[in-house]
Amino acid sequence: MPARSTPGHTSTQIALKDAVRLFELGFGLSSTELASILGIDSRMLERWASCNTVPPNTPPETRKILLALLGILGRLVELFETTADMRAWMHRPLPFLGQMAPIDAVKVGRIESVDAALEAIDEGFAS
Repeated sequence: MPARSTPGHTSTQIALKDAVRLFELGFGLSSTELASILGIDSRMLERWASCNTVPPNTPPETRKILLALLGILGRLVELFETTADMRAWMHRPLPFLGQMAPIDAVKVGRIESVDAALEAIDEGFAS
């Protein structure tokens, strides 16, 4: 599934199994946590990753969340040199998020706020 293309950013192709691995390395999310954020069972996520596809009958909201997470992942890859740098940023409380760490914002459904924080960095504003 391609990552979402955002203004000023190129679309990045990434295999779903690779994305799941990067969510673990860069976000610091376990597959169980990722499945919970997507509103699916962790076994289903494992099947998706092993088949490298999201089934066509996947609910639109789940697809929307996955695309938003892939968009954030794409920005992280563009902005940070290593997965350790990505993970450090994801776990650091940010004033932009009311002293909430981006990973915690993702877990409570504030994915758009994390994307906005990354946009601010990309535009040259510290977060």
